[in-house]
Order: sequence, then structure tokens, then C-alpha cells
Amino acid sequence: MPRRYVALVPDEYYHVYNRGCNCQAIFCDAENYLFFLRRLRKYLLPSLDVIAYCLMPTHYHLLVHVHSADTSQALQRFSISYTKAFNRQNGRVGALFLGAFKAKWVTKNAYLIHLSRYIHMNPVTAGLVTKPEDWVFSSFREYAGLRRGTMPRPAVVLSQFPSIAAYVDFVAEYREDDVDVILELTLD
Repeated sequence: MPRRYVALVPDEYYHVYNRGCNCQAIFCDAENYLFFLRRLRKYLLPSLDVIAYCLMPTHYHLLVHVHSADTSQALQRFSISYTKAFNRQNGRVGALFLGAFKAKWVTKNAYLIHLSRYIHMNPVTAGLVTKPEDWVFSSFREYAGLRRGTMPRPAVVLSQFPSIAAYVDFVAEYREDDVDVILELTLD
């Protein structure tokens, strides 16, 4: 399995993501999503803060702030734990994810805010819901003040906006070609 080229360094932000092998579902029901979030808390919160997240039927996105040099190993243990439980529940064997998790270093504030918008709009872009607040398996509800979750830490993103409403408007203005903005911001 190829190794990632991006090392996870403490006190930096990263976009961590992965998808199911052959684009297969990694979540089959609501309990899978909730179990994933419980495992994420258990294995990852000591090593990182989750700034934003979105769990999709075939993949996930996490925007994280790393605290510990062992975060990569924690992510590996987390993936293995979820895969074993998912396989046991669904009577399957083998890899669930398409290799090791992917990570992109978030080097600029502009990238951070555009990435959070991209993550929160994922279910809308995929046609699963018409508004980001309708997708319960994302941190958008915390950002919009609609839920008091304890895991996501939206302050780093929301501090870039004059109000929560301004962030909600920023997300609502998202267009699919805004992905190009994210790509441009990742090129140094």
C-alpha cells in the first residue's frame, strides 16, 4: 500500500478523507454513522480536534487540527476498528477503505474556510439533501447554531466571519465550480 507524502505535524490543520473500495458504501444505516462518530471520539480526539466533518454514504471528510505526533497511528487504529465492526455487522471480510486515509495540509486561512464550505455542501452536491442543515451526519448544524454538538470546533472557521449568519450565507453561495478555488489554494 503506498505511503502518504504528507506527514501529520502537530499544531497544523489537515483535510483527512477516505472512501470505500470500489466506491462501495461505508455506511449502511444510521447506526453505522453514529458508530463511526463514537469511534472517532474514542480513537482520535486525544490526538486532534475535529474542526468540521461530513460523513457520506461512500466516503468521509474531516477537517482537523493535529495535536499529537502519533495522530497518523491513531487514524490507522480508528480505520481498522471501524472496518472490523462494519465487516462483522455485514458478514463481509477484507478492506473497507480504498487504502490508507488521505491527508492534505491546510496551509492558508482561505483554504480553511473554503474547505469547510466544500465539506458542508457535500451532501447537497451529491443530491442527498437540498440544504446542508438537512444532512445530520455533518458538522454544519453546529456551525449554523442548530445543534449543540461537543465534537466539532467551529470557532477557528467562524472567527473569519462577522456572524454565524454570514457563514451560513457563505455556504449557501457555494457553486460546484468552487472546487477549483480549493484546488488553487492548495497549490503553493
